[in-house]
Amino acid sequence: MFRDNLRRIVDQTQGALAALLMGFDGIPVETFQADNKKVDIQTVGMEFSHILTQVRKAADGLDAGGVEDVTIRTEKMTILIRILTKDYFLAVVVAPNGIPGKGRYLMRVTAPKLQADL
Repeated sequence: MFRDNLRRIVDQTQGALAALLMGFDGIPVETFQADNKKVDIQTVGMEFSHILTQVRKAADGLDAGGVEDVTIRTEKMTILIRILTKDYFLAVVVAPNGIPGKGRYLMRVTAPKLQADL
């Protein structure tokens, strides 16, 4: 069930390379990688789970409210992250020539389905 949702996000987002549902403890729940795409989505998730924890602490310290999503753009990829619960997040990696806005939209509309199954 999780994999089908991840597949749908990747398939419908131009330039998406992979998607991941992961706990903030760095343990992946499910992953999906597009055919012939080379990105280590589990390592991406593990590296950014620590950063997300720090971002959430900073937002709490500023009394800014809960973090909903984070976008990190690098030369080689854009990492889209949506916080699902206090324990889990969804991440999608998009190639530089992709359309991250579509990925953000699909993550937002898919989030309630994933939350219900967690």
